[in-house]
Parts: sequence; structure tokens; C-alpha cells
Amino acid sequence: MSKRRRVTPAGRLRAAAAGTALVLGGAGALLGLAAGSAQAAEVSFATHCVPPAGVADPVDGTTKVEITAPATAKVGDTVDVVWKFVQAASKNPDIIDLPANTVQPSGVLKAAGAQSADIAMEGPRENPAIPKGGDMVLSDMKGSLKLTTAGEVTLTPDAYTVNAYSTDTKCTPTETVQKAATIEVAAGDGSSSSTTPDPTDSTSQSASPSDSASESASASASASDGTGDGQTDFTGKAVDIPYTCQSPIGEKKATSTIQINAKKDGGSYGITVQFKNSPMDSPADIPADSVKPSMEVALGGADTGSVHVEGPTNSKAIKSGDPIEIPDMTGTYKPGATGESTLSPGVLTIEALGTTTTCKPDRTAVSLTLDTTEQASGASGSTTSGDSSSSGGLAATGSDDHGALKALGLVAGTAVLLGAAVFTFMPGRRTR
Repeated sequence: MSKRRRVTPAGRLRAAAAGTALVLGGAGALLGLAAGSAQAAEVSFATHCVPPAGVADPVDGTTKVEITAPATAKVGDTVDVVWKFVQAASKNPDIIDLPANTVQPSGVLKAAGAQSADIAMEGPRENPAIPKGGDMVLSDMKGSLKLTTAGEVTLTPDAYTVNAYSTDTKCTPTETVQKAATIEVAAGDGSSSSTTPDPTDSTSQSASPSDSASESASASASASDGTGDGQTDFTGKAVDIPYTCQSPIGEKKATSTIQINAKKDGGSYGITVQFKNSPMDSPADIPADSVKPSMEVALGGADTGSVHVEGPTNSKAIKSGDPIEIPDMTGTYKPGATGESTLSPGVLTIEALGTTTTCKPDRTAVSLTLDTTEQASGASGSTTSGDSSSSGGLAATGSDDHGALKALGLVAGTAVLLGAAVFTFMPGRRTR
């Protein structure tokens, strides 16, 4: 017969103490996890994705993302946020295989609560090879937010864009998205503990259109002073010009910083148009002598009409991933009026691999002002705008079906330049 073990009061006390220690130890571990400097949470939401026109039909799917952000911070801090794609809503269309490092995501993360802001998110062009019909594998997007108000700041994913071969697939939530992370912001001294730029502060990146126009006008006016005292070189103001381009893959928006300079030669002027910021990295290998830009510089003030300028073709092949630059474009301005004449960036034309794409400015701004003297057969009244395409799109391919457009735009294993779709300017990327 087995004996029952007798538990003494002292034993009971030791057991109770051990149990209490175990509970406290577990609670301590949980508290240690909660106090971590970063938090990650996953959310999913119904999404409507619209590929470029003529490439594929719109897609309705589910996006799953994980947002990582600090759990706590203080006013004045600039915090870094990471958006990780667990699942993209759309797949690679059944057209071509996407090679490695050809897809780039960008999007918006909504901050709400104590502080409201749209956080610009962007990931690198890094991906494994994606077969036709395969799941889109997207890189992690990163962004930052400068905290300005104490309290609870929530972070919620919003719309995002998938760029491949310079074409955009735009994905938008079709339901209310749940918050993915919360930052508890404590009061601080207001000084920033990070030098990371605040991507939500648009004023730090570019001036407003009206400010840009007024500043360029005053600067260019000062640049043109002295035409009567022997001055021959005139430097214009760099202005931001947004363009709308049409191509078989749909409408493309592009913005670039442009400067117009002039050199007086008798009664005429040699005009040079410079793009101050480099275009995007090339999405594919581009052969030499295959891309040629030109522009119709718009005249205003005392003079009317336009001045045709053009640049050379690319002298060297451009490798995939290398930056694409538009060379200086030159031409001659023969004034058709006496007075103060203005020069502004106008219609931009890109000829690439037998196609022509015309890009029209959504708005323009004066880059240079000159005191001109009318010359015989000058520009005044000229209508040579260079916009020979009424549609502003790519030259006709001989077929209206989608298959022809796909054949023009996409070839297995390589990308064919889609006119100005390649020239998606990224302000601030690199200054000449």
C-alpha cells in the first residue's frame, strides 16, 4: 500500500511562492515584449487594381500588408515606417515573364489620430523573376513621418502603385481599411532627433505652381537685363513643368525641371534647353542612336509663335538600371517683335525606335525673358508648334487591336521603349 505524501505548511508556502514567481516571471516576459521599440501588424483589405489600358483588364483582389513602426516616440522625432507586402492584390498578366529587378512599388500610408498626414512610401526596384500569371512579389516600401503632436497616431495602408517596364498598375482599397499600427507619442521639446526629411512636407520639395511661375518670371527678368550694354549670354530660371503624354499603354504624367538659356548672335539668339534633373533608371537595355528628343519653346510677351530645339540621339547604349538623361536641346531664335519677349518650355517630342510620342505641358512657366529687336522673317506669328499629331499619342502601328499594342510595347525577355513612357521624371533624383 503506497503512502500518501504529507505536505507540511512550510511546503505549501514554498509551492505557493514558486507559483507566484512563475506567474510574475511570465508577466515580466510579456511586459518585456510590449516595451519593444518596434511593432509589426498585418492587415488585409479588398482592392481594385487597374492595369495600363490595353494590357489587361481591371482586377479585384485582396491585399495583405504588414506595417512596422515604433511603438512609442516623442514630439519632434522623425520615425521610419516599413510597409511589407505579404500579398499583392493583382498577379502578373499572362503576357510576358517579368525579369528580376523590373518591378517597383510606391504608395501612401495614412496617419490619423493626434496627427493627420499622408506618408509617401516607396520600395526599391527589386524582385525575383516573376512568370506569366505568377504572384507579384514586391519589395518592402519605406517612408518617414515627423511627429508634431502628442497622443495616439494610427497608421493605415491606402492606395499603392506597381510600376513595371514604366507602366503603372494602380491599386485602390474598396473597403474601409483597419489601422495597422499605433504610435504613442509623448510630449517632447519639439526638436527633431532625426535628420530624415519629412516626405509629407511637400513645401520642402517644390514650390507651388504660382510661386514657381512668379519666381521664374522675376529671376528671368533680372537675367535679361543689360541687353543694351553688350551682354551676350543670358541664363534662365529653372522651372518645374508637368507634362501629359499619351501612349498605347495609356496616359502618362511626367514632371521635369527645365532651364532655357540664350546666347546673342547678331540680332538672333542661340537657344539651349536643359533638363536639370535626370529621368528614371532605364527599365531595359536601350540601343545607341534610338532615342531623340525635341521641343517647341513657346514665345510670349511681345513675340508669338515657337522656337524648335532638338537634341542628339543617345550616343551610347543604355544598360538596364542605368539613369536616362535627356541631352541639351539647341535651336535658333530669330525675334519677330521688338520688346520684352518670354521663352517657356513647350511641347516635348520623344522619338524612340520608330515611334513618336508628343507630351503637352499641363501648365508652363517663363524661364527666360529677353529684350528683343524685330528681325526680318522673325518668329512673330509663327505657328510651327511641332505638334503634328492631333492625338498627342504614339504613331500608328497599323492595327487597332490590343495584341498589336502589346507586341509593340512588350517582347519576351526585353522591353521596347514606349515613347515618353520611359521618361518618367523623378524630381530631385540627380542634378546636373
